[in-house]
Amino acid sequence: MSDPKQEDSFRVIDRRPFTAEGELRKEVVEEEEREAKREAAKHPPAATEPAQVPTTLPAAEPAKRSPAFENLVRMLGSNAAMVLGAYADPRTGQPVIDPEAARELIDMLDALHEKTKGNLAAEEDTLLLDLLGKLKMTYLEINQAFAAQAATQAKAKTRP
Repeated sequence: MSDPKQEDSFRVIDRRPFTAEGELRKEVVEEEEREAKREAAKHPPAATEPAQVPTTLPAAEPAKRSPAFENLVRMLGSNAAMVLGAYADPRTGQPVIDPEAARELIDMLDALHEKTKGNLAAEEDTLLLDLLGKLKMTYLEINQAFAAQAATQAKAKTRP
């Protein structure tokens, strides 16, 4: 059997910050004021402290090369090249061409370049930019070839 004392000690506390009318509860406002006072006590205003402005900024260390990053870039690049027909399928001997997969891999490399901008060693940045340039050119060439092939097929279908 359950103890009736335990059941009596159960309470529900409404911790929603807003009333049914959409206004802040009095308790929430008071808590925010107390928190602001605590923060002010921890961090006195800057006007009382003497201003310390560094006269020179510390020199930033040049980024170091990361073999793991370079391997990641090369792996993504190889996969993109593979689906752009650079390698033949070992089972069929035919090149694998999947422009949608290539676009996704190129977009990944683009995102990697954007997110790491300013944090790469010069060699890593050059590797990434060169690879992106080559892949984008190949992608455009393949899309143009597909468009030309589709146009040729469409003309052949319309002829009697």
